[in-house]
Amino acid sequence: MAEAPVPAPQDTGEFAADCARYSRFWEASAALLARLPAKPARNAEQAQAAEQLKQAARDARSRFLSAHAAAVYHRLTQNRSRFVRVEQLVYDAASLVPGLVPTRAQVEAESALLQRDKDGLEIDQGIFVSAVLASPDAGRHLCHAMLLPHAGTAERLAELARNGRVDLGAAEILLKGKAAHVIQKNPRHLNAEDASTLDAAEIAVDLAILDPRTQLCVLRGDIVQSGKYRGRRVLGSGINLTHLYHGKVPFIWYLQRDLGIVNKIYRGLANPDAAPDDVTGNTREKPWIAVVEGFAIGGHCQYLLVMDYVLAARDAFISLPARKEGIIPGAANLRLPRFTGDRIARRAIMAELRLECDSPEGRLICDEVVAGGDMDGAIERVVDSLTGSGVVSASANRRALRIAQEPFDLFRNYFALYALEQAYCHFSPALIENLERNWNARSRKPG
Repeated sequence: MAEAPVPAPQDTGEFAADCARYSRFWEASAALLARLPAKPARNAEQAQAAEQLKQAARDARSRFLSAHAAAVYHRLTQNRSRFVRVEQLVYDAASLVPGLVPTRAQVEAESALLQRDKDGLEIDQGIFVSAVLASPDAGRHLCHAMLLPHAGTAERLAELARNGRVDLGAAEILLKGKAAHVIQKNPRHLNAEDASTLDAAEIAVDLAILDPRTQLCVLRGDIVQSGKYRGRRVLGSGINLTHLYHGKVPFIWYLQRDLGIVNKIYRGLANPDAAPDDVTGNTREKPWIAVVEGFAIGGHCQYLLVMDYVLAARDAFISLPARKEGIIPGAANLRLPRFTGDRIARRAIMAELRLECDSPEGRLICDEVVAGGDMDGAIERVVDSLTGSGVVSASANRRALRIAQEPFDLFRNYFALYALEQAYCHFSPALIENLERNWNARSRKPG
């Protein structure tokens, strides 16, 4: 027989006192959960008890954060005088307010499990980050932190200046004339994105934006090594579904990606001394061209929605198989309707509509479609065309478009919702069922 849960605090008051009261409750709840068998071994009664314990603790976190999210954030950042990236912030919060979010050790222990066997401790990270982003001052400051150059960027600048090329393993940057080419590389997995690729991809984007000799950036996929597309370039297949099924994609990965690399392409790199805003920008940015060869699936389709120009091969396609995966496709819900209209966007996100690049619907996203064999020449032609008169007004025009389409607070509010909802999606039983039904995930090895 499962033990009765301890009573949860139902009110909020002074910050320090609430930290102590709520922490005691969360730690007591965690102790009760730990006495139950591991998730796969629970009987029906034990499974129900576990869910009740977790939900009561999550409800208490929401109450606590509705009163104290800004206070927690201000303490973690010393009244917003220091910048902490989201993937570190969630673990700093675990030290400041015990039980509010899982510790790094707790998350690492669960990372050894299949996704279906996890208790979803990282949902608490989503609850926390959602509350931070929903707080205007704290949320803007966190977004600012994520637009700063990655900690690994500075050490590679000299190499780029010296060689015109930096190979980061999962990504590469090459300087070609007026353009910095960023190549995403995960060729064994159709250039899919996962925890092993994200830092390299973000550093490559930073380097491309910071390089003083180039005027614009090109995003392209590497040549893949096996399967139907062996020997061909593909832009990418989105999130690595095999890694997702095997529990190798941490929840915070989604937020690190979209608040970081994708938003940097869209808004540019910030500097610590000036907050990015809609009017002055206060960012360093360049125009971006995406090259769609083979396909742009899921997260790679999402990249297209922040590009200034999309060049596609005639036989390529675009898709957002979010329904088959059981997750929210990044900021596609926010951005795709601007390109295709609401009805096509809903069909793409919720009904698996595949968009051929060389179709009326595909051309709403793709600016130009060319024969695949002509792609290298087409890239050079587009680069020359976009830089022929210089790009002096590019940043100004990008800001003018953003202020009309996606002002900073709209972005912040969207990701406040996304952080919460994606956390529950990431640990939903439906996600596992979808991956087994649509991806044959049981038979695939994470490798």
